[in-house]
Amino acid sequence: MPVKGIVKKGAYYDSVTLMLVARDATKLDGIEDVALMMGTLQNKSILETSNMLLQEFKDAQDNDLLIAVKGGSEELVEKALKEIEKLLSKGKSSEESQSDFVPRSLESALKVMNDANLVLISVAGKYAGDEAIKALRNGLHVMIFSDNVPKEKALLAKQIGYEKGLLVMGPDCGTAIINGAPLGFSNVVERGDIGIVSAAGTGLQEVSSIISNNGGGISQAIGTGGIDMKDYYGGLSFLTGLRALIDDPQTKVITLISKPPSEIVLKKLKDTLKTTNKPVVGCFLGADESVVKDLGALPAKTLEEAALLSVSLSKGIPFESFKKEIDEREITIKKEAEELAEKVKQGRKYFRGLFQGGTLAYETELILTEMLGKIYSNVPLKEEFRLKDSWKSEKHTIVDLGEDEFTVGRPHPQIDFQLRNKRILEEAKDSEVALIYLDLVIGYGTNMHPIEDFVPTIEEVTKNGEVIVMVNVTGTDKDPQDKKAIMKALRDAGAVVYDRNAYATKVAGNVIKLIGA
Repeated sequence: MPVKGIVKKGAYYDSVTLMLVARDATKLDGIEDVALMMGTLQNKSILETSNMLLQEFKDAQDNDLLIAVKGGSEELVEKALKEIEKLLSKGKSSEESQSDFVPRSLESALKVMNDANLVLISVAGKYAGDEAIKALRNGLHVMIFSDNVPKEKALLAKQIGYEKGLLVMGPDCGTAIINGAPLGFSNVVERGDIGIVSAAGTGLQEVSSIISNNGGGISQAIGTGGIDMKDYYGGLSFLTGLRALIDDPQTKVITLISKPPSEIVLKKLKDTLKTTNKPVVGCFLGADESVVKDLGALPAKTLEEAALLSVSLSKGIPFESFKKEIDEREITIKKEAEELAEKVKQGRKYFRGLFQGGTLAYETELILTEMLGKIYSNVPLKEEFRLKDSWKSEKHTIVDLGEDEFTVGRPHPQIDFQLRNKRILEEAKDSEVALIYLDLVIGYGTNMHPIEDFVPTIEEVTKNGEVIVMVNVTGTDKDPQDKKAIMKALRDAGAVVYDRNAYATKVAGNVIKLIGA
């Protein structure tokens, strides 16, 4: 099948525009695959894996746009390339012809909205730090969606925020809910009295969604970006967020979410928590319970436990009742696993997890390591289990597709499903794969059409009944994509569907154990 392409030197388009144009072009007659991406090394690797890395692409630079088309004939491919150029030009013209005034700087934005108190920054990483510092010096809270921010700039921004009592969410902060307003990737949750500080983006989404789905509500959900808990940054944003929740009269219960903090950060957290009598739930994924107890907080081993325990505290339900419910459902989990294990074909034995969300991938990795032992990954718990090639699975494998190696110059996998869909189809071809595990995170900022863009891939994989496909949907019934309809469509497509990652992972782990892998 012929592949042709174009290099557009120095042509910049945002990743969402490129995704939409690629999606439209893929629908053209006789076209098998389309890729529009900046010429980064990571994107060249993606093209090489898809057999679409043309010779003329190899010298392209990060700021060059690569367009590659695979189709049924050279004529169809040439026609598609011309159509893509038209679609790109149309997008530029539409942007340039907007009649409404669009501020091009922080200064001009403040002239339009001089009572604003928070700035969301989403520009190239090398500029984001300076913009954040400028906003903080104007007395504004900031959320830095950008990643790859120079670390000295990121640290300075966090230090300024800490000293001024201003939130610095990020860099690489994907989600927050401030005074009921969703920012970045976030879900439509009930308002309530549970405040969250989280250094884990999809962890925040999972916990806030389960809280909302189980009768609780959120006062504030403050994301900090995962790097904040590293020694270099000292948890400054996390501590600022925690202090804000301690002072917030609407917050009655505080929930902390993170990977295990460093000793330096733990000491600061302990000192800060001594200043409040509010009940605190601590979910430091992978940390020993004693670490959380030493802070004076109630430990939760999983995101699900953190959410349910927070709701219990909010509603005045005794902790013992909550634990009894968690313990008793282990029987249900094993029963569901037994029924699924009977469907696994002989010779199939491996787990493959392909994740949009890094925290969800991490939580699944922790649970399965405890249940199954060795789990290979591009984000391994132990370096010895790092995948030699992130594009090729080994035995039991978990891949976080939100890592930089997959996202530089292309939309996040919560927005663009193309890359993961291809990987799902590849995994299903492996005759030793028993179960493919997927997360689907919905809500604002994410893909608005998962039924159209995701479900057909599930149907393709399950039609022969060779592989179990398990999908965990993170979100609420109020999210704009219609969670109930999505879960029904996935079940109709042959998937096993859940809406709590820890629960679903335990079912999957028991299935793999029962088939003797």
